[in-house]
Amino acid sequence: MYIQPLVEANYFHIYNRGVNGEDIFKEQRNYYYFLQQYTRYCSDVLETFAYALLKNHFHLLVYVKENVSVPKNNGQGIIQLNASKQLSHFFNSYAQAVNKAYNRTGPLFESPVERKLIDDDNYLTSVIYYCHFNAQLHEFVKDFKDWEFSSYHTILENNCNIVASQKVLDWFGGLVAFKNAHSGRFKNNDIEKFIIE
Repeated sequence: MYIQPLVEANYFHIYNRGVNGEDIFKEQRNYYYFLQQYTRYCSDVLETFAYALLKNHFHLLVYVKENVSVPKNNGQGIIQLNASKQLSHFFNSYAQAVNKAYNRTGPLFESPVERKLIDDDNYLTSVIYYCHFNAQLHEFVKDFKDWEFSSYHTILENNCNIVASQKVLDWFGGLVAFKNAHSGRFKNNDIEKFIIE
């Protein structure tokens, strides 16, 4: 099976779900821990433009940074970081914590993690919408704005701790344009190619 490599200086839609449809977020604290570990392992190599965390699956829209290196722990030299390896470390860290907390064994996520290269501007905009509307599309809430664990409110608040919020706002033409773009009726057939079946 071909796995799309995470090529530097490109945007990717990364998504996955729990093995056999199992919930990967079993309670509220799991969502926060997922974001905490994601930031810990991936913020050096990935710039995040949108996300959605939804009980049994997640979506990330990321830009793979170029030529990322960090000092070694002993201060002697540097280490070149690899986005794929950092993501793997992150997923392993999260899965191990869930297994320990809920007395479960085995893989938590389906393998391999799905990723799609985003190769045009319309596709990029569509994935941002899709991340934000995902909870509504899967009927977790009636209004996507009521779902806490997507980047929609993070971007509205221009919080840059996890998401490159200002860049997303600039992409849409500012805060008012971002809100207006999300206020129209979202058409399911516009995003069918992004839905995990």
